Amino acid sequence: MSIDVELTLSQSLAFSALQTSKNVFVTGGAGTGKSFLIRHFRDTKEGSKIPVLASTGAAAILLGGRTFHSFFGLGIMQGGPGRVFQKALENKRLRKRLRTTDEIIIDEVSMLSHEVLDCAEKICRALREMEEPWGGMRVVAVGDFAQLPPVSRGTTVKEWGFLGEAWAESEFLNFELQEVMRTEDQDFLRVLNKIRVGICDEEVSDFLEARLMEDVDVDVPHLFSRRDQTEKFNLGRLAEIDEESRIYETKYSGDKTYVETLMRDAPVPASLELKRGALVMIRVNDPKQRFVNGTVGHIKSLREDSITIDTGRRLLELEPFPFSYVDADGEERAHAINFPVTLAYASTIHKIQGATLDRAHIDLGNIWEPGQAYVALSRVRKTKDLSLIRWSPSSIKADPMVQSFYSSLVQNRKLKLKA
Repeated sequence: MSIDVELTLSQSLAFSALQTSKNVFVTGGAGTGKSFLIRHFRDTKEGSKIPVLASTGAAAILLGGRTFHSFFGLGIMQGGPGRVFQKALENKRLRKRLRTTDEIIIDEVSMLSHEVLDCAEKICRALREMEEPWGGMRVVAVGDFAQLPPVSRGTTVKEWGFLGEAWAESEFLNFELQEVMRTEDQDFLRVLNKIRVGICDEEVSDFLEARLMEDVDVDVPHLFSRRDQTEKFNLGRLAEIDEESRIYETKYSGDKTYVETLMRDAPVPASLELKRGALVMIRVNDPKQRFVNGTVGHIKSLREDSITIDTGRRLLELEPFPFSYVDADGEERAHAINFPVTLAYASTIHKIQGATLDRAHIDLGNIWEPGQAYVALSRVRKTKDLSLIRWSPSSIKADPMVQSFYSSLVQNRKLKLKA
């Protein structure tokens, strides 16, 4: 099936590579259209049948996909890679699944550690009984290592996926998307690109200092690094509204274990407290493109089976939205349904990754992860949409290994152009 869409130059080059049988890594800064490109790829030919594997349960639920860990039978890596590998050899369903899968897409690959990738690749070779990388399975990896890192267990060293054997053996064709689709504000874009690689020079410092503001509209979404700050701010603002609360309970069904996972990872809470006039954020993308994950508005009316949100541009009537937990074989194992909104007075930077905001007031004073400041700042489209509570030069950080990795991609690209 051919679908006419307009691709940027770097997207077109990557798309051509996706039509081959080679392993491909698609990267690029926030707003360069990585997800858009992969959706376009899946909408063409037989791409829609390719399993999309998410690095986290929360991402899998939003994607309608499966987690990387469940697909490869990794669990929580209990007992270490050796034990996980031995259990995989005895898993008949896993053997069948891997032998009947010719291609996978790994979303947000940057959040998977090299230990996890190496273990999955080894399992693939063993169960597919082929010594080629991934047992001959084609891998399309998507993500930005300059954003949030994988969770590291008991070490301060980041266990980036590109440090492992699986990454080297995959021999990815690397494509870094260049053109930013989210913003045309060139000054903002130049500063973001510096922050992405950890540069805090005079231009960056002057830009951030100019965005410090004590007084902003109270309804501008605040971004914090800590969850306790976020919850306190949201509940405090809701309590100030002189309206009666209405509670919407999320309805769950399915296998108990999977329901528990869905309760933890779905973008809506088990119990959603709302008031007329409350500021909320829509947490899903609309197939009809009326709104995106990150659209903010005030609740105009609350009914049992629908809510109306005023975005300032249009009135949106939302019905309850289904969220599913899909198992490793692509079967739905748990189901949840509620209005796809959360209070939007504040959000954590981790939770907001992947969203696009019309406006943000950001606290960069308590940043501990490389890439965290970049993720927060790149949620908006233009300089005028951004203001800061506080920041410090130590907030701007990039992992040296990531800087080296991207430098090597640039160098390899230059060598290929000369060849």
